[in-house]
Amino acid sequence: MKLPIYLDNHATTRVDPRVVAVILPLLNGEYGNAASRQHEFGWRAEAAVDMARERVARLIGAKPEEIVFTSGATESVNLALKGLDGSKRAGEKHIVTVATEHRAVLDTCARLRGWGWDVTTLGVDGCGSVNPEDVARALRPETVLVSVMAANNEIGTIAPLGEIGALCRERGILFHTDASQAVGKIPIDVREMHIDMMSFCAHKMYGPKGVGALFIRGGEPRVRLVPQMDGGGHERGMRSGTLNVPGIAGFGKAAEIARDEMGDDALRTSRLRDQLVDGFLASLDDLRVNGNPDRKLPHNASITFERAPADSLIMAMRDIAVSAGSACSSAQPEPSHVLRAIGLSGEEAAATIRFGLGRFTEQEEIEYTIRRVTEEVRSLREKAHHPVHIH
Repeated sequence: MKLPIYLDNHATTRVDPRVVAVILPLLNGEYGNAASRQHEFGWRAEAAVDMARERVARLIGAKPEEIVFTSGATESVNLALKGLDGSKRAGEKHIVTVATEHRAVLDTCARLRGWGWDVTTLGVDGCGSVNPEDVARALRPETVLVSVMAANNEIGTIAPLGEIGALCRERGILFHTDASQAVGKIPIDVREMHIDMMSFCAHKMYGPKGVGALFIRGGEPRVRLVPQMDGGGHERGMRSGTLNVPGIAGFGKAAEIARDEMGDDALRTSRLRDQLVDGFLASLDDLRVNGNPDRKLPHNASITFERAPADSLIMAMRDIAVSAGSACSSAQPEPSHVLRAIGLSGEEAAATIRFGLGRFTEQEEIEYTIRRVTEEVRSLREKAHHPVHIH
């Protein structure tokens, strides 16, 4: 076993060696621009992108032409939400979202609010679940979009996408989901779930950073978006800019592997996750396991260790990579908005660790983590109980 141990797979994942094998030739010998239609270098690059588009589409039950490649899920969210602004009249500007969304959605909604949109932000229960009935009650004649994340990046709670999607489809309201943490980890079918737009990325599913996708449903009623980047009309005019061919090809390979191995990965990581949680429960008291136990990502464990501040715990365990919350907002000193939304106090939120297991997590790493965390939690609690006084 090598140290340090990586248990922060919600923040990013190691690129699968099979994905690396697809990327490397496109950085060296096959370095053409996919928009260069006059020679073989460009043709081969375009073929690599076409194959990736098919693989990504197949993973989520979409058609290849419904996939727009972006720089990541954050850009995809921005395109999906801000792209509505120029296509709607003044009286049609209401969005419904949820308090536990990723900052990419919440901050984009805040921007839209500044542009004259009305945003309803729904609460969640103590497990982080949003009630579809609350969504239904929030809908109005002027509601344009509902945006609910597929699975939470901190506590792992999986949303009832199918129910919310069906509700939106009945009312003729667009349904967007930020599925960054879900795609490649649990089955997502955009047709069955009535999803109109979905944001996701490669680096959460063992692909490279810097590449993502926005699924935009084709057919009627048509999803009308205004592009947020102009300059060349790439991606059927939806997202201009030279395509990141190596990243996109890697994304495609990661999607193909996920489609084939998702079930086995989920079974394996959930068993290791349960071993981790059971190990803590057996050796420590005053714990809280966060999230919905029945609808939860298989690789997620969010645990509140009372009287053991997360920042002190992480500093003491340089040999284990974990997170005190979302990597995207960990630079902010305030307690996690997700943990506060499920009812944790500021003190409890500040004593919460997120463990993210992954495809490359080994059992001996879990056993080591149980021992190390238990030891450090006991040590911190002992220090808090018997503070050292300096005279």
